Amino acid sequence: MKMLINSPETVVADALRGLAAAHPDLDVDVEARVVVRRDARQGGRVGLVSGGGSGHEPLHAGFVGHGMLSAACPGEVFTSPVPDQMLRAAKAVDSGEGVLFVVKNYTGDVLNFDMAAELAEEDGIRVERVLVNDDVAVTDSLYTAGRRGTGATLFVEKIAGAAAEAGAPLEQVAAIARRVNEASGSFGVALSACTTPAKGSPTFDLPDGELELGIGIHGEPGRERRPMLPAGEIAEVAVGAVLDDMASTAPVDGPVLALVNGMGATPLLELYGFHAAVAGVLEARGVQVARALVGNYVTSLDMAGCSVTLCRADEEMLRLWDAPVQTAALRWGR
Repeated sequence: MKMLINSPETVVADALRGLAAAHPDLDVDVEARVVVRRDARQGGRVGLVSGGGSGHEPLHAGFVGHGMLSAACPGEVFTSPVPDQMLRAAKAVDSGEGVLFVVKNYTGDVLNFDMAAELAEEDGIRVERVLVNDDVAVTDSLYTAGRRGTGATLFVEKIAGAAAEAGAPLEQVAAIARRVNEASGSFGVALSACTTPAKGSPTFDLPDGELELGIGIHGEPGRERRPMLPAGEIAEVAVGAVLDDMASTAPVDGPVLALVNGMGATPLLELYGFHAAVAGVLEARGVQVARALVGNYVTSLDMAGCSVTLCRADEEMLRLWDAPVQTAALRWGR
């Protein structure tokens, strides 16, 4: 194993120290494992809190800042944060307007955020919870009951964050977050396994010359394995799976937000080439891409591969997507 780390035991703490050094506009509590906007309580706005296991960077701490999250709770690698972290974050960002918890659908995250919400409400903080469960590949997995939460988390955090920044009340921020999740679908593809610092070897076996379709962001099994395919054929499978699932509830006859997301070890040269293939498949199916984002945003350590996330985007979603954002990993409009 070759990694730029001191030890597996300190990898998360060391990363948080680096985040603090690189972004002094963030309040990073390394011991408590909470990352907070320094101006989180200013302006009397709704607070947005999310979190999850480390190893998916820049999700979530990289999205703390103006127009997005108020705070993030990083857990150990691929391990849910604990309720104390979430409660500390809620207290740090609550300005009296309430707090929205954005929760990816993984069993540990769901249970711990639910417990933290109960504790926060006992302390007089109004809390709403939004579950992100956009992965269309499988219904249940090693880590979930129901669909996994993946790339649409970025869409939810950005759009709900913009609504909160604009002064929308808690119920409205939660409602737009749920609409985004319900309008989204994702499908992931792995070309190689990832390696956790603690294990020091690949977390699953993916033979040379094969890929896994429908992989999860922790390496959970997908739908099937096939011999390696050209990018255009992979795009056909991934986009087709997402559009077919979305069409089961309503026709995909309007514009979409499109995210081509790298899993951590796939270079931008490949991701942009893959996006060209995705855009071609969408055009052939008569789907207009209103906005596109390409890069590493919801990763899986050093896994090679990518995911495709699409979201039916109405005018309000597009307006909130275009609103200014200033975070470590996503920024425009300021």
